[in-house]
Amino acid sequence: PCDPRRKPHVTTTTAVLVLEDGTRYEGRAYGARGRTFGEAVFATGMSGYQETLTDPSYAGQLVVMTAPHIGNTGMNDEDVESRRIWVDGFIVRDPSRVVSNYRATRSLDDDLVAHGVVGISGIDTRAVTRRLRDAGVMRAGIFSGDDADLDPAAQLALVQESAGMLGRNLSSEVSVATATVVAAEGETVGRLAVLDLGVKESTLRQLAARGFEVHVLPQSTTLDELLALDPVAVFYSNGPGDPAASEAHVELLQGVLRAGLPFFGICFGNQLLGRALGFGTYKLPFGHRGINQPVLDRESGRIEITAHNHGFAVDAPREGAVESPAGFGRVEVSHIGLNDDVVEGLRALDIPAFSVQYHPEAAAGPHDSTYLFDRFRAMVIAAQTPKDSQ
Repeated sequence: PCDPRRKPHVTTTTAVLVLEDGTRYEGRAYGARGRTFGEAVFATGMSGYQETLTDPSYAGQLVVMTAPHIGNTGMNDEDVESRRIWVDGFIVRDPSRVVSNYRATRSLDDDLVAHGVVGISGIDTRAVTRRLRDAGVMRAGIFSGDDADLDPAAQLALVQESAGMLGRNLSSEVSVATATVVAAEGETVGRLAVLDLGVKESTLRQLAARGFEVHVLPQSTTLDELLALDPVAVFYSNGPGDPAASEAHVELLQGVLRAGLPFFGICFGNQLLGRALGFGTYKLPFGHRGINQPVLDRESGRIEITAHNHGFAVDAPREGAVESPAGFGRVEVSHIGLNDDVVEGLRALDIPAFSVQYHPEAAAGPHDSTYLFDRFRAMVIAAQTPKDSQ
C-alpha cells in the first residue's frame, strides 16, 4: 500500500499551457515532462479523477479539473476503467502533497509519469474554465522541461498546427485488437455483442451482472462477423472522436437494426444511433464533462443527476415522436439535458432500440441511471418472448 506519509514529488520546474487563441497560463510541470497537444476541455466532478483519466472517451483531450485539489486519494488498481490512462494532458490547480487513502497503492503523479502523461499544475483552473466557456473548447498544448523554453510564437504555432476534434476518428486507437468475453452472472439472458469504441470496465460489469455473456468486439467488426455470433442483442459503447467520421459504425448499426436485434447505446453509441436513424450530429461549444449533470427523463418526469463526457450531440426534434429519416419508424427524444436543452437520449418506438448520451454505469458518478441496464435486459427478454405469450 502507498504510505500516506509519503509526499509525491512537487516540482518548481516551469510549464506553460497555450490555447490556440494565444492565451497562455504559466505554472509548474506535473507528471511527465515534454510537450503534448489536444482539445482543452474541463471536467466538473469533485471526485473520480482516476475514472476520468482511464476513460477512453478522453483520448485526444487535455483535461482541466475544475475542482482545485486533485490527487489526495492516490491511485489504485480497482477503479481503473481501461488498460491505461487516455488523456493526452492533465491540468490541475493544487496537486495533493499527501496520498491518504487505505486503497491507494501509488500517487497520481507516479501514474502520470509511468504513462507519459504531460501535465501542468499551479495555474488558475477557474480562469481557464471561464475562458473555455466563453470562447468554446479549443486546441491547446502543454510545454514543460526543455519545451517550456521554446519561443512563445513557436509554441503557439505548434498548437495551431495540431489536430482538432472535428472530423477525427479515434475508435481504432482505443478499441480492443481482438475479441474478449466477460462471463454472465446469475441467470443467463444470452450472448451480447458489444462494439468496443472505448468501452469502460464498469459498463461491462453492469451488463454481465444482468445475465449477459458479454462479447467485446473490435471496432473493425463487420456485420457478417457480428451476426455470426448469433447475439441476442447489440451494444455500442462510449468513445472519443467525431461521430460524423464513423460512417462504417453507422452502417453496421443500420444492419443491426434491420436484422431486428435489440440495441442499447451509451454516449458515442447514442450519437451513432442518432446518425443511423437519419439525424445529424453537431459539436457543442464546450460539451458536458462531469458527474453532476441534471437530465430529465421525459417518460417518468424524473430528474436524474448523471455522469457525462461528450463534446458532440444529436440534432433531433424534441416535440413528440417523429419519423426516422432513415426509415426505421417513429423515434422520440427520451431525455433532455436541463442545463442547455441538449438531446440526452433517444427511443425508437417501432423497433427495439434506445440510447442515452450520458453514463449510467456510475463510475465515477451517481447511481440515478443504473436502471437503464435493467430496462435493456427487459427489452431483450421481451424480444425473445413469442408475441402470443406476451
